[in-house]
Order: sequence, then C-alpha cells, then structure tokens
Amino acid sequence: MHGLLALIGLLATTAPDGDIPPTGRLDRFEYVQRQMGVPFGISLYASSEADANAAAKAAFARVKQLNRLLSDYEPDSELMRLGRTSGPGKPVPVSDELFFMLRKSQELSRRSDGAFDVTVGTLVKLWRKARRTGKAPDPATLAEARSRVGWEFVRLDPEKQTVELLKPGMQLDLGGIAKGYAGDEVLRVLKEQGIERAMIDAGGDIVVGEPPPGKEGWRIGIAPLAADEEPSEYLILKNAAVATSGDAFQYVELEGIRYSHILDPKTGLGLTKRSSVTVIALDGATADSLASAISVLGPKRGLKLIEQYENAAALIVAESDEGRPVASASKRVDSYLERSK
Repeated sequence: MHGLLALIGLLATTAPDGDIPPTGRLDRFEYVQRQMGVPFGISLYASSEADANAAAKAAFARVKQLNRLLSDYEPDSELMRLGRTSGPGKPVPVSDELFFMLRKSQELSRRSDGAFDVTVGTLVKLWRKARRTGKAPDPATLAEARSRVGWEFVRLDPEKQTVELLKPGMQLDLGGIAKGYAGDEVLRVLKEQGIERAMIDAGGDIVVGEPPPGKEGWRIGIAPLAADEEPSEYLILKNAAVATSGDAFQYVELEGIRYSHILDPKTGLGLTKRSSVTVIALDGATADSLASAISVLGPKRGLKLIEQYENAAALIVAESDEGRPVASASKRVDSYLERSK
C-alpha cells in the first residue's frame, strides 16, 4: 500500500460530558501505510472524516520526506549521499533533520559509552547478508568493517551545520532512532492540523498525544520475551512515547548460535542473550534509541542510564546465564503501568 492513504477502520466514539469539543462528537479514525520498511499506523480522533483524512495525508507526507532524508535503504537518501561524499577533510552541509538526528545520537553514544552508535552501517550490511545467506561473516571481514565504526569519528559543526566522517568508508545507520523521530514528527504535524488525540505506531515505536475521549491515556501492551506470548502488563500513556527493542522476531541462527539483529558496536556481533527492553520517554526518538542502547548495555548498566533522563522508565526482561528470563524495572515504571480495578 506504499503511497496510498488507506482508511482501515472507523469506530464512532462519543466523547463523554465535559470532554466534548466545541465542534461536538469526536470519532476515531485509523490509517496505515507501509513506510520506512514497516507498517506505519495512525489512530486519531477528529470531528469529521474530512478533517481526519486531511491530517493523515499531511502526516504520511512528512514520513515520506523523512525517509528520503534518513533511510539507509534508499541509495539516494541524504544519509547515503553523506556516506559517499564525506570523508577526512570533507565536511558536508546537511539538512536540519539529519543534523538533529546525528547530534542526538552522539549525545546518547557519549552517555552510553558507545553502546548506541549510528556508525555501525558497515556491520549492519554484513549481518543483513548473513541473514540472507545463512553464513556468518568471516573474522577478517568483520574486523575490517569494525575498523570503520566509532561515533567519535563523526565531527559535527553546529555553526556551519556540516558533518565530517573522519574515517574513510564509514557508513551510518539511523535504524535505532529514525522511526521514533518520525513518530514525533507525525504527532507534531497532526497537532498543526488540529488533531490532539492521536497514537502513532511506527512498527512498534509508539508515540501518543492526548488520550482518547473519556480515557486517562492510551492502553499499550508491553512486548513479551517470546513472539508467541501475549502481553501480561499494559501501560497507560499520554503525551509520551514507548519503544521495545528485542529479538523476538528479528534474529538469525548461524552454526548453532542465535544472533539478534541488535549489534554490539564494540564487538561487531549480534547479541546472543535474549532480551526485551521497553522504554517510556517524553519523545519517540529518545525512547527508540534508549531501548537499543539498553539492550546492548544489559540490565545493570541500562538501569543506570535510564535514570539520567527526565520522566523516562525502562522494563527489561533478559536471559540469565542459566537461560531463565529475569525482569528488572527502573524506578518510574510503576507510574505508567495500568492499575488493576
């Protein structure tokens, strides 16, 4: 359905007394397109179908624009052009969006001691090939790709808004932050269109605005460790974001070892211990990137990291050395969990 605005569901919902806007009843509208390689869904409340359609159309147009800037799949995206044109002594002017993404990524790389690193593009390419062929990268090839990784080798100039890649052959990958940022931008566009009550689901990276009429917040299930399990706990969120990083769906088994699609930038290898990391934050870009970083750091270091972010919380289910799932939670998780009636 790429490029089509699809109305996949319509549920008339009357707002309770005291929650009715001047225009009257709010109805729920749901839309989905395949964007950024994932089903990109928007649920929103509007006073008319025409208003809802116009807002969703503007929102999806913004996602397409961001994909042209930030994608590592599109060969002509701004991100890919940067990799081809920059190098030592070759700073390149970039868009506001790309500069913002790289600056925010570097901040998290610094705080996480490199557990989050968008310079892993060469490694990501190798492991995508491994998933297709069923063959692990040989040590020499892996070492060569790893030599091009290092967030500290990306030089940002805020005054000139330029990016300089300080190692030849560096490739950037924003897969751990771009969809969360796209969710933030969709919510911003919807608000500009007069839509305050909305939920954006960018392939599991969720951003929400004001809650549905008559509700305290949007009810969102916490992803379990295994793909075939149902959520056992739910979050109630408004004006926030939540992202889950894990290997329930994306992994490859090579020579008897199960590798996650989440890479450790320091080793160049996919994680081998199973985990599911759910992060709640004030915005999608932060939730998305923190979930990836904490997956690499593990529970102990990850919980220390999450406490550095205002109003952020994390729930981590990780495999122990004995192979048992062990749950850990940060201090603020309880404030977001659904309470039993």
